[in-house]
Amino acid sequence: MNFKKLILLIGGILIIIAGIFAFNFYNKIYKPNTKQEGYLYIPTSSTIKEVEILIQPFLKKVKSFVWVAVQKNYPNTIKPGKYFISEGMNNNELVNLLRSGKQTPIKLSFNNQDSFQKLAGRISEQIEADSISLLKAFTDTEFISKAGFNSKTSIGMYIPNTYQFYWNTSAKKFQEKMLKEYNRFWNENRIKKAKKLNLSKNQVITLASIVQKETALVKERSIVAGLYLNRFKNKWPLQADPTIIFALKQQAGDDLVIKRVLTKDLSIDSPYNTYKNIGLPPGPIAMPDISSIDAVLNPAKHEYYYMCASITSIGQHEFAKTLSQHNRNAAKYQKWLSKQGVNR
Repeated sequence: MNFKKLILLIGGILIIIAGIFAFNFYNKIYKPNTKQEGYLYIPTSSTIKEVEILIQPFLKKVKSFVWVAVQKNYPNTIKPGKYFISEGMNNNELVNLLRSGKQTPIKLSFNNQDSFQKLAGRISEQIEADSISLLKAFTDTEFISKAGFNSKTSIGMYIPNTYQFYWNTSAKKFQEKMLKEYNRFWNENRIKKAKKLNLSKNQVITLASIVQKETALVKERSIVAGLYLNRFKNKWPLQADPTIIFALKQQAGDDLVIKRVLTKDLSIDSPYNTYKNIGLPPGPIAMPDISSIDAVLNPAKHEYYYMCASITSIGQHEFAKTLSQHNRNAAKYQKWLSKQGVNR
């Protein structure tokens, strides 16, 4: 074989080798590598090794992903969050997504919780922040004071609803957004209605929490709100059983189950005892729903001053204008409870 042919042969072999290398590089970068779709959760302060373990179920070839990630400096730019992985993504697309931090928002929701412990537990199920850090944020006295609340009213800052968050939201960021949402909720129209009732925002929330606990029926809430406002305006004690239950639980613990408020309970020494004290308690007894808050701001106009659970329409109430009428309703209800064997 002459020298010229040898050069051509070597050149051809090098071209083939280069082609193979180029093909392999191309495949590592651009060949589809995800085998399923789903959400990838990357915790704060994750390392590339930890991401490798988390992402493994989505990939056909983990090593090629890691190689591309290293080439694109991803190990030094890891951003936590919730990311949607599509089936058929190549490593370049995948690394670009994770580097960008363009995570998928979540819809976070909570209903009317009656303690910060329960709220922390509910929220920690939906975002990265744990219940301990959330509870610490909720009870941060400096934040509470700056936001215009105190330890007894601050629970009213959290309006039950569905909100958009990022999964890796910290406890502090969650709290800050809740304050913004609270201020957004109290728009000009609601503030105007509260002033017309001569109530502060905290007073509206407090009364709404009683309405919330008093009835599960949204259609009754404006009637119940009107009843308590009739009492409040005339300086009558509210005589709301849910406040007695709240006071009893404060003393005995949240695990206490009360299905029937007894006469002896009405003498409990507590600022939340609305049988002994005139006016509203010092703060909400739970987080009221928007429907309960708006019921207070838009109360039904009537002359009812008394209410009692109905024995004919379970879940509803019998309303009365006079004490004698109420006593008849109450006697029927107490007799019915005894028949059901409800002693506590």
